[in-house]
Amino acid sequence: MSDKVETIRLQAPFTEGEARALKSGQRILLSGEIYSLRDAGHKRLVELIKHGEEPPITLENNVLYYVGPSPAKAGRALGSAGPTTSSRMDPYTPFLIKNGLRGMIGKGYRSDEVVAAMKEHGAVYFAAIGGAGALISRAIKEAEVIAWEDLGTEALRRLKVENMPVTVVIDTGGNNLYEVGPHIWLTRHHD
Repeated sequence: MSDKVETIRLQAPFTEGEARALKSGQRILLSGEIYSLRDAGHKRLVELIKHGEEPPITLENNVLYYVGPSPAKAGRALGSAGPTTSSRMDPYTPFLIKNGLRGMIGKGYRSDEVVAAMKEHGAVYFAAIGGAGALISRAIKEAEVIAWEDLGTEALRRLKVENMPVTVVIDTGGNNLYEVGPHIWLTRHHD
């Protein structure tokens, strides 16, 4: 068994078929348009949709990045842009997946309800490396607040990314790298 993992280039937004082709453990270089959103924004987005109001973005085939970036330095679209803990979005995520959300980027475990929604509707969960916010920010070429500026760092932003390094942690089959990864590592590195 080879320790080499193939890196896949993926353009966002992407379709359900593209999502279902991704497998837990794959390394991805993500390019295209994604959106940043955290806890307070998730709550607002769900409330808008539930009240029949038009959300500021379409969820269909889009990706949300759970990030509260620091202010931009000269020559950058954003400052440090490391992922935040994904489980804080879990109360809202199954509803958003049911309404077309195709991918999420964050760090940490997801609830059983989120994983069930991912399997049913064809969504994937990517991990970005916590602690690598300054490096990740280099992949963000443009950032524009498109809603909820009052939330400050948690405002809804459209991000243009180029070769953003992420890993498929949970695929559409529910395969979870956080669960199988330690066993794979031990198997490969046990004498």
